[in-house]
Amino acid sequence: MTQPPNIPNLPGMGNPPTLQAQLSTVTGRVLQYSLRATDGLTVEQLCDTRGGVTNSIGWDVWHVVRTIDNIIHFVFDREQPVWLQHNFHEQWGLPKVDQGTGMSLEDARAMKFRLADLRDYGAKVSVATIEFLENVPLETLDEVQMVRPLGEMPRWKVLRQVVMTHGFMHLGEINGTKGQLGLGFSI
Repeated sequence: MTQPPNIPNLPGMGNPPTLQAQLSTVTGRVLQYSLRATDGLTVEQLCDTRGGVTNSIGWDVWHVVRTIDNIIHFVFDREQPVWLQHNFHEQWGLPKVDQGTGMSLEDARAMKFRLADLRDYGAKVSVATIEFLENVPLETLDEVQMVRPLGEMPRWKVLRQVVMTHGFMHLGEINGTKGQLGLGFSI
Protein backbone atom coordinates (compact mmCIF):
# COMPACT_ATOMS: atom_id res chain seq x y z
CA MET A 1 0.00 0.00 0.00
CA THR A 2 1.32 3.41 -0.97
CA GLN A 3 1.72 5.64 2.04
CA PRO A 4 0.72 9.28 1.76
CA PRO A 5 3.33 11.83 2.77
CA ASN A 6 3.68 12.70 6.42
CA ILE A 7 1.89 16.03 6.80
CA PRO A 8 2.59 17.22 10.32
CA ASN A 9 0.09 19.36 12.19
CA LEU A 10 1.36 22.90 12.05
CA PRO A 11 1.39 24.94 15.28
CA GLY A 12 -1.83 26.82 15.79
CA MET A 13 -3.76 24.93 13.13
CA GLY A 14 -5.98 23.39 15.80
CA ASN A 15 -6.74 20.21 13.94
CA PRO A 16 -5.60 16.64 14.60
CA PRO A 17 -2.48 15.45 12.75
CA THR A 18 -4.43 12.93 10.65
CA LEU A 19 -4.32 12.87 6.88
CA GLN A 20 -8.07 13.47 6.69
CA ALA A 21 -7.85 16.50 8.99
CA GLN A 22 -4.96 18.00 7.05
CA LEU A 23 -6.60 17.43 3.65
CA SER A 24 -9.94 18.81 4.81
CA THR A 25 -8.28 21.85 6.44
CA VAL A 26 -6.16 22.80 3.45
CA THR A 27 -8.94 22.11 0.94
CA GLY A 28 -11.25 24.18 3.12
CA ARG A 29 -8.70 26.99 3.01
CA VAL A 30 -8.50 26.90 -0.78
CA LEU A 31 -12.27 27.30 -0.89
CA GLN A 32 -12.40 29.90 1.89
CA TYR A 33 -9.59 32.03 0.45
CA SER A 34 -11.07 31.87 -3.05
CA LEU A 35 -14.47 33.01 -1.82
CA ARG A 36 -12.94 35.60 0.51
CA ALA A 37 -11.14 37.09 -2.49
CA THR A 38 -14.55 38.23 -3.75
CA ASP A 39 -15.30 40.31 -0.62
CA GLY A 40 -16.22 43.86 -1.53
CA LEU A 41 -16.05 43.32 -5.28
CA THR A 42 -18.58 44.82 -7.61
CA VAL A 43 -20.04 42.67 -10.39
CA GLU A 44 -17.91 44.64 -12.84
CA GLN A 45 -14.73 43.81 -10.89
CA LEU A 46 -15.79 40.16 -10.50
CA CYS A 47 -16.23 39.81 -14.27
CA ASP A 48 -13.38 42.09 -15.45
CA THR A 49 -11.02 40.37 -17.91
CA ARG A 50 -8.65 43.36 -18.09
CA GLY A 51 -9.68 44.03 -21.67
CA GLY A 52 -9.71 40.37 -22.63
CA VAL A 53 -6.16 39.53 -21.53
CA THR A 54 -6.97 37.43 -18.46
CA ASN A 55 -9.76 35.33 -17.03
CA SER A 56 -12.02 37.15 -14.61
CA ILE A 57 -11.84 36.75 -10.85
CA GLY A 58 -15.31 35.22 -11.08
CA TRP A 59 -14.10 32.63 -13.57
CA ASP A 60 -11.10 31.69 -11.44
CA VAL A 61 -13.24 31.32 -8.31
CA TRP A 62 -15.88 29.32 -10.22
CA HIS A 63 -13.18 27.11 -11.73
CA VAL A 64 -11.57 26.37 -8.34
CA VAL A 65 -14.88 25.60 -6.65
CA ARG A 66 -16.21 23.64 -9.63
CA THR A 67 -13.01 21.57 -9.88
CA ILE A 68 -13.09 20.68 -6.17
CA ASP A 69 -16.80 19.84 -6.41
CA ASN A 70 -16.21 17.62 -9.42
CA ILE A 71 -13.13 15.84 -8.02
CA ILE A 72 -14.72 15.08 -4.64
CA HIS A 73 -18.26 14.28 -5.63
CA PHE A 74 -18.08 12.87 -9.13
CA VAL A 75 -14.57 11.50 -9.57
CA PHE A 76 -14.11 10.13 -6.03
CA ASP A 77 -17.62 9.52 -4.73
CA ARG A 78 -19.40 8.83 -8.08
CA GLU A 79 -22.24 11.09 -6.95
CA GLN A 80 -23.70 14.17 -8.56
CA PRO A 81 -21.61 17.25 -7.85
CA VAL A 82 -23.25 20.06 -5.88
CA TRP A 83 -23.28 21.91 -9.22
CA LEU A 84 -25.86 19.43 -10.57
CA GLN A 85 -27.65 18.65 -7.30
CA HIS A 86 -28.72 22.29 -7.07
CA ASN A 87 -29.07 22.88 -10.84
CA PHE A 88 -26.59 25.76 -10.75
CA HIS A 89 -25.76 25.10 -14.40
CA GLU A 90 -29.39 25.78 -15.39
CA GLN A 91 -29.80 28.75 -13.04
CA TRP A 92 -26.62 30.40 -14.32
CA GLY A 93 -26.84 29.30 -17.95
CA LEU A 94 -23.37 27.75 -17.71
CA PRO A 95 -22.01 24.37 -18.85
CA LYS A 96 -23.51 21.31 -17.18
CA VAL A 97 -20.34 19.23 -17.12
CA ASP A 98 -17.46 21.56 -17.98
CA GLN A 99 -15.45 23.00 -15.10
CA GLY A 100 -13.18 25.18 -17.17
CA THR A 101 -10.25 22.81 -17.79
CA GLY A 102 -9.52 22.91 -21.51
CA MET A 103 -12.11 25.64 -22.12
CA SER A 104 -11.19 28.11 -24.82
CA LEU A 105 -9.99 31.48 -23.58
CA GLU A 106 -12.78 33.16 -25.51
CA ASP A 107 -15.44 31.02 -23.78
CA ALA A 108 -13.86 31.47 -20.34
CA ARG A 109 -13.60 35.23 -20.73
CA ALA A 110 -17.20 35.49 -21.95
CA MET A 111 -18.63 33.91 -18.80
CA LYS A 112 -20.42 36.23 -16.37
CA PHE A 113 -21.05 35.65 -12.68
CA ARG A 114 -23.22 37.05 -9.92
CA LEU A 115 -21.48 37.41 -6.58
CA ALA A 116 -24.31 36.06 -4.41
CA ASP A 117 -24.68 32.97 -6.63
CA LEU A 118 -20.95 32.28 -6.63
CA ARG A 119 -20.80 32.56 -2.84
CA ASP A 120 -23.87 30.32 -2.39
CA TYR A 121 -22.37 27.64 -4.62
CA GLY A 122 -18.99 27.92 -2.89
CA ALA A 123 -20.55 27.62 0.57
CA LYS A 124 -22.48 24.49 -0.42
CA VAL A 125 -19.38 22.90 -1.95
CA SER A 126 -17.33 23.77 1.16
CA VAL A 127 -19.76 22.06 3.54
CA ALA A 128 -20.10 18.92 1.40
CA THR A 129 -16.37 18.68 0.63
CA ILE A 130 -15.15 19.12 4.19
CA GLU A 131 -17.67 16.58 5.45
CA PHE A 132 -16.48 14.08 2.84
CA LEU A 133 -12.78 14.62 3.55
CA GLU A 134 -13.14 14.48 7.33
CA ASN A 135 -14.80 11.08 7.06
CA VAL A 136 -13.13 9.42 4.10
CA PRO A 137 -11.33 6.15 5.01
CA LEU A 138 -7.56 6.11 4.49
CA GLU A 139 -7.99 3.13 2.15
CA THR A 140 -10.15 5.29 -0.12
CA LEU A 141 -7.49 8.00 -0.21
CA ASP A 142 -4.92 5.38 -1.22
CA GLU A 143 -6.96 4.13 -4.19
CA VAL A 144 -5.45 4.94 -7.58
CA GLN A 145 -7.60 7.30 -9.61
CA MET A 146 -7.44 8.29 -13.28
CA VAL A 147 -7.54 12.07 -13.64
CA ARG A 148 -7.43 13.42 -17.16
CA PRO A 149 -5.14 14.79 -18.46
CA LEU A 150 -2.72 13.97 -15.62
CA GLY A 151 -2.99 10.18 -15.54
CA GLU A 152 -3.31 7.76 -12.64
CA MET A 153 -2.31 8.62 -9.07
CA PRO A 154 -3.48 7.89 -5.53
CA ARG A 155 -6.45 10.00 -4.49
CA TRP A 156 -4.49 11.77 -1.75
CA LYS A 157 -2.11 12.96 -4.49
CA VAL A 158 -5.05 14.11 -6.62
CA LEU A 159 -6.13 16.25 -3.67
CA ARG A 160 -2.63 17.61 -3.18
CA GLN A 161 -1.91 18.26 -6.86
CA VAL A 162 -5.27 19.13 -8.45
CA VAL A 163 -7.23 20.58 -5.54
CA MET A 164 -4.58 22.26 -3.40
CA THR A 165 -1.69 23.20 -5.69
CA HIS A 166 -3.87 24.02 -8.67
CA GLY A 167 -6.37 25.86 -6.45
CA PHE A 168 -3.66 28.01 -4.86
CA MET A 169 -2.22 28.77 -8.32
CA HIS A 170 -5.62 30.18 -9.31
CA LEU A 171 -5.75 32.12 -6.05
CA GLY A 172 -2.49 33.74 -7.17
CA GLU A 173 -4.13 34.67 -10.48
CA ILE A 174 -7.10 36.11 -8.58
CA ASN A 175 -4.82 38.26 -6.45
CA GLY A 176 -2.82 39.33 -9.51
CA THR A 177 -6.02 40.56 -11.12
CA LYS A 178 -7.05 42.29 -7.89
CA GLY A 179 -3.70 44.08 -7.92
CA GLN A 180 -4.27 45.25 -11.48
CA LEU A 181 -7.66 46.56 -10.37
CA GLY A 182 -5.96 48.49 -7.57
CA LEU A 183 -7.53 46.28 -4.90
CA GLY A 184 -5.86 44.68 -1.89
CA PHE A 185 -4.43 41.19 -1.76
CA SER A 186 -6.68 38.73 0.00
CA ILE A 187 -6.06 35.46 1.80
